[in-house]
Amino acid sequence: MFNNESSNPNLGKLLDAMAGLRSQKLPRGAQKYVEKALKSLEGVIQEVTSGEEQTRLAALYRVSQVLGTSLDLDEVLNQVMDAVIGLTEAERGFLMLVEGDTKELNVRAGRNLEQETLEGEAMEVSRTVIRTVLDSGSGVVTTNALKDPRFSGQESVVFFALRSIMCAPMRARGEVIGVIYVDNRAQAGLFTDEDLEMLSAFASQAAAAIENARLYTHTDQSLADRVQELESLARFARVLNTQENVNEVLETTQKWALEGTEAEEVWIATLSRENGRQTITVAVGPDTGRELARDHHLLRPVLTGNTPHIFEPKNNEPARMAVPILGPEDTIGILVAESPNSFPVEDMQFLVRLANQAAVAFGKVNLYERVQETKLEKAKFVSVVSHELRIPMTSIMGYTDLLKQGTIGEINEQQLKFLMVIRENVGRMSALISDLSDIYKVESGRLHLEPIALPMRGMVERAVEAHQEELGKKSQKVSIHVAGDLPRFYGDPNRVEQILAYLIDNASRYSPKGGEIEIRGKVVGNVIHTSIKDQGIGISKEDQAMLFTQFFRAERPEVREQKGWGLGLSVVKNLVGLMGGEVGFESDLEMGSTFWFTLPLA
Repeated sequence: MFNNESSNPNLGKLLDAMAGLRSQKLPRGAQKYVEKALKSLEGVIQEVTSGEEQTRLAALYRVSQVLGTSLDLDEVLNQVMDAVIGLTEAERGFLMLVEGDTKELNVRAGRNLEQETLEGEAMEVSRTVIRTVLDSGSGVVTTNALKDPRFSGQESVVFFALRSIMCAPMRARGEVIGVIYVDNRAQAGLFTDEDLEMLSAFASQAAAAIENARLYTHTDQSLADRVQELESLARFARVLNTQENVNEVLETTQKWALEGTEAEEVWIATLSRENGRQTITVAVGPDTGRELARDHHLLRPVLTGNTPHIFEPKNNEPARMAVPILGPEDTIGILVAESPNSFPVEDMQFLVRLANQAAVAFGKVNLYERVQETKLEKAKFVSVVSHELRIPMTSIMGYTDLLKQGTIGEINEQQLKFLMVIRENVGRMSALISDLSDIYKVESGRLHLEPIALPMRGMVERAVEAHQEELGKKSQKVSIHVAGDLPRFYGDPNRVEQILAYLIDNASRYSPKGGEIEIRGKVVGNVIHTSIKDQGIGISKEDQAMLFTQFFRAERPEVREQKGWGLGLSVVKNLVGLMGGEVGFESDLEMGSTFWFTLPLA
């Protein structure tokens, strides 16, 4: 407390007595002595007063230093009140802030001399004193509210026996943002004008600290909200990436719009054009399937400028937000959210970002659907062509074999040569049709597999045996390094044999005469790993990236002189994948290649 008179009552009384004595008629010597003593006493009082002023300033400096140590609003408020009570030696102290659009005054901190938080009845204060400070913008001090004519008739003062009261406004940006209120219900005459002056100075510093904490809290909350929104949009994008049709995208967008805003209803209309006429149809939400006019009062402002709009509630109509879903060239849909109350700006911002994500997904899904339609059309074409070609080729092969056997008469060497050329090329065409048919079945999901437990050693031996004639023509040797006691694996026997046949044929075709092909098998983890190594021409780095692409064949003469359509490896990759395995290769130019595949253990 900073009351000079109450701090030095004896000095004050002595000063009064000496002043009275000086006014008396005293002997000349005594009069000089009194004057000298009075000057000395005044000097003492001035030094004491100056010392107490320095003490107050030092105390104010110390507590102001404390205010800058935290940016947590609640912690700052408690720091302010503990500092105020420490400065004023008040019994209680309260900090009240003007908050919200209604400018309501709320108690944000209440503390006592023991630095305890006050609650309940201990929170009662003089509202009249506080209102006086808010209205006038100036501090108030009363040494005894029960006898002060300004407040003595107030119910709160009388009922709670409030005596010493002091209240100072807190100002920030030229406005009163709250008050600091302290009192003592037991002791009168505790506070002075000097105390109020000091409290007002401290209140200004406290206001700055509170505003900093408020700004930090607001910024921190805004950042947290933004991070949460970005995380939400990231999850939304991940979900959209799993969607395979437009309806799924629209339903997911509607769900997230409802969860991420204050909307009670969300609907989406899509735009399409048929025969030169644009139609707008509700695709998701109430009235699904309903066609809307382009000049609809909700759609017209959005379609005119391709910009979002907010419609405030009026005439029993709910508040609405209408956001365009923009495609690469034009609006492809409109997202509309409805609520009985006005939407905050943050909801509109979220909805715009949501619509942007939906537009990207919309484009991907449309592209995916077109690709699937193209694949289906291609598959249908391949199916029809394969069927139409297979029948005449079967007849050609059959009659060619009959002619070769001399069924209709003896044939000479040149005729036999012609028949062999016919038979070889029909065989190539038959292989092409078979490969195309397999690819069609894989892409359309119609390839039927019957996996069983199989021994890899037996499958390899059967495949090698089937290629002995072709291997013999080039004097090539096959070494098999597959243990007979390897665990069995799961696979369709016909398709596994087809895979091995493709890879052995590939190795033989590009290996030199007299070359060796190595086939190895081993268990790696929960799969069986099978590799076919050749001594062929190898594969360039440029060609490796395209190796499993349909119809791809390298431009090198050594490749082009070999017969083939560039479909074999693509079929191998599809078949292995369908059976739950992987396929790959290692190769260096002119150093041969090793192709491998894995299949799951039984």
